[in-house]
Amino acid sequence: MLNRVILIGRLTKDPELRYTPAGVAVTQFTLAVDRPFSNQQREREADFIPVVVWRQQAEHVANYLRKGRLAAVEGRMQVRNYDNNEGRRVYVTEVVADNVRFLDRGDAGGNSEDPGFSQGGQQQQRYSGGGARGGNQDPFVDDGKPIDISDDDLPF
Repeated sequence: MLNRVILIGRLTKDPELRYTPAGVAVTQFTLAVDRPFSNQQREREADFIPVVVWRQQAEHVANYLRKGRLAAVEGRMQVRNYDNNEGRRVYVTEVVADNVRFLDRGDAGGNSEDPGFSQGGQQQQRYSGGGARGGNQDPFVDDGKPIDISDDDLPF
């Protein structure tokens, strides 16, 4: 059996960081994910998907992500339920994130670094193209411009 979810979307509001009574960090946010088609009025629609992040990654998400930022979320779908104040059973469907990647740079005044933390707080490796580019430069910095690729660089 398999329960994996990968989403790319924008945050609808700033993440909310809380701590459990045992001191475990948990952050919740909603990701707006565009649907791949338009409605009858030719307008794009989006799904608003709740995401939950735990522990050190929750703190990083709360510190670095803000409303409107583009993020990729990888995790699992979870359905839980509880009884509300009226005694009715309420079902909640959400994504429990194992990995959250920050996909855009944010504003100039803020921290533009992408720490790219996965569950457990392990920092992920960023793309470091070899050759003339080298370092941690953005491989898409010349977006829309022709790219000079020699036949030696192609894997086939």
